[in-house]
Amino acid sequence: MPHVYAILFIIMLLVTLLSYIVPNGEFERTLTESGQTLVNTDNFQFIKNEDPIGFMDFFSSIYTGFVEAGTIMGSLLICSGSLAILNYSGALESGIRKLTEVTNGKNVIAILIFYIYFAGMNIMGAGEGCYPFFPIVTGIVISLGYDRIMGMMTICFAATAGFACGMVNLFTTGISQQLVGLPLFSGIGYRAVVFAVMFIIGLVSALLYGSKIRKNPDKSYVADEYKAQLAEQAESKDDEKEQVPFDGKRKLALIIFVAVVLFTAYGCLKLEFGLGQFAALYVVMAIILAVIFRINVNQFCQLFTQGASQVLGAAFAIALARSVMVLLNQGKIMDTIVYYMGNGLQGKSAVVTLLLIFLFVTAFNFLVVSGSGKAVMMMPIMSPLGKMLGINQQVMVLTYQLGDGLTNMLWPGGGMVCCALTGTNYGDWLKASWKTFLTMIVSGFVLIVIANAIDYGPF
Repeated sequence: MPHVYAILFIIMLLVTLLSYIVPNGEFERTLTESGQTLVNTDNFQFIKNEDPIGFMDFFSSIYTGFVEAGTIMGSLLICSGSLAILNYSGALESGIRKLTEVTNGKNVIAILIFYIYFAGMNIMGAGEGCYPFFPIVTGIVISLGYDRIMGMMTICFAATAGFACGMVNLFTTGISQQLVGLPLFSGIGYRAVVFAVMFIIGLVSALLYGSKIRKNPDKSYVADEYKAQLAEQAESKDDEKEQVPFDGKRKLALIIFVAVVLFTAYGCLKLEFGLGQFAALYVVMAIILAVIFRINVNQFCQLFTQGASQVLGAAFAIALARSVMVLLNQGKIMDTIVYYMGNGLQGKSAVVTLLLIFLFVTAFNFLVVSGSGKAVMMMPIMSPLGKMLGINQQVMVLTYQLGDGLTNMLWPGGGMVCCALTGTNYGDWLKASWKTFLTMIVSGFVLIVIANAIDYGPF
């Protein structure tokens, strides 16, 4: 597979080409007093783009993407730098070793703990807020005797189950329900069922893969690397090097870390925390750990820089993914695509309409990763379509959030960022994960049809 930057660059070229093929158009937009942009889907017009994407526009979009993705990139770098201090303390290493001892080598328990963590955080819509943990958790999964694909599965399948169900996800469910007039987070019971289905599909897939490669390393999608890794781990076990003790200071470090994670979760639910607050909490944690382990200022800065540098490549991938959105906006083709979709669905049956909307949102997610951005564009179209066909607004919201959430870590815009964070080849990830994601997608549509059949509401 080409490098992540190369593939994102190709997508940028594709968007630029489409901007000269797809007619330019836009919906009327108004800005409310609260600063929210409303899209009037009854007022669409084809326009002549007075600012088409030119040669310099294409390349300057890379810079603009960096600027617009600054909050995500900044949070990632700051949190990763802070977590490097936790790593240096040895608290995670000694804690995982202690957990392995307590569970008599049943490493599946550690996998389950991480799986539940990523699923839980994404139920609340943490999304990019979990990025700093990707390299660390992948490293821990590898240290438990699995390959890096197993690390990706533990993270991405769990995050997909949590984010797609939208139980208390303000960025997809919350915005969508507000746009169509539903009570905030209403219908949470059925979304819990959706979560359970996706959670089980992902967990079973990951555990089966982990069991398979433990029995036969040749079954790994990164077999050569995995076998070399196992040989190295066997050698290190034979070495009688001194292990980091799980002493009082390291227990305290883990308690502080868990407290930060829990407070972050509370902040998402109750205090409307954003990425800035996430980053602030991890900086505070890093400073406290520096005091506990007597890390001087110069060493702290060096460790922080090293930690941040490990995710610099992934930060650039995030910026390039944002550049795709910059070009889509300048090319003025997003509204046209949505407009044609709305017209094409007129007169279709409820099940066919739900299927086409679900597939369209899933495919559109290839270009536009932002769940909140798509919600603002698409829900004003999906809402009246539902009313025309007698489909509940809650069902339309569920259709949108599953179409948006199930492929975030499969399509290049999000999947390649995850691969960059974990050091995984995107081609290997596709081969390892496509069946699981397809199962989730098919199950998602079945759940949508069931929701429509049971009159999922309140309306």
